[in-house]
Amino acid sequence: MKKVIVGMSGGVDSAVTAALLKDQGYEVIGLTMLLNDDFEYEDAKKVCDYLGIEFHLLDLRDKFKQIIKDRFINDYKNGLTPNPCVLCNKYIKFGLMYDELLNYNADYIATGHYALIKDGKLYKANDKNKDQSYFIYNLTKEQLNKVLFPLANLTKDEVRKLALKYNLPVASKKESTDVCFIGKGGFREYIKENIDSVPGEIVNIETGKVLGEHKGLMYYTIGQRKGLDVGGTQDRLFVCKKDLGKNILYVTEGNENSYLISYECIVEDVNLLGELPNECTAKFRYRQDDNKVFISKMENGNLLVKYPQGVKSVTPGQACVFYDNDECLGGGIIKEICK
Repeated sequence: MKKVIVGMSGGVDSAVTAALLKDQGYEVIGLTMLLNDDFEYEDAKKVCDYLGIEFHLLDLRDKFKQIIKDRFINDYKNGLTPNPCVLCNKYIKFGLMYDELLNYNADYIATGHYALIKDGKLYKANDKNKDQSYFIYNLTKEQLNKVLFPLANLTKDEVRKLALKYNLPVASKKESTDVCFIGKGGFREYIKENIDSVPGEIVNIETGKVLGEHKGLMYYTIGQRKGLDVGGTQDRLFVCKKDLGKNILYVTEGNENSYLISYECIVEDVNLLGELPNECTAKFRYRQDDNKVFISKMENGNLLVKYPQGVKSVTPGQACVFYDNDECLGGGIIKEICK
């Protein structure tokens, strides 16, 4: 009998994953990663107890702080808009859980992600609205051969129905969409607690006119329109640039303004799952449509990504993930916008 370690988050997706794998004849071990002091793991244990499978708790609080939380804060200090889930999947959920294979003498690890692995390659899930290949592009080829995604061909509605069919303790639990370590106070409160706020000018990039005062550059991201607290303009304002040196937040009027659109960016920390062609498609944000791109490799290993049609609000710190139709080819982190 093959043995599989299932990452149990306490949510519906991981619970159904464990139930399906048990039904398929695997010996299932539930593993919950303790990431924060206030992390609640009771639901994950309830599911494991209900399914009659082993439950283990892996204390990763120190490593999670060093690898994810500290970098998250440091990136914001440097004017980036990071995606902590991408890093967490690479280093924690798949990196450290992959290391547990030997400890449990297991054959596979599994999670409740919506993605498909076929012949050692990563593809988008059947439910394109829930597809999470964007967040796991940085798995290694070795990991892909040891990972199972039982929800690959299911929709979220189908997963909910299965949870009810199995009578799982979390069948009616609401889906969490927040960053797990942010807390009940929300993003702004978390940033406020960890980074000193330095107010500065909000400037119209076209006219040079000072429109107001920002609360600290880390509170804003490219393309943002809410929370600027500036009035008196004919059209809505959008963040289009952050100048860390001068502590200026630049804004522009109108959703289709050219200052929101870029045509080239540099991508670093590249992880490729296959041969990357000169022409393919890319997502610069989760849930974004695929954009046609042209790629050239730089001497330092970074990628120069061009998109002549123009794309709005491409943001340093976010992931740029490459695709050939449904196959995920890998990706990297957006370092800077060229033009």
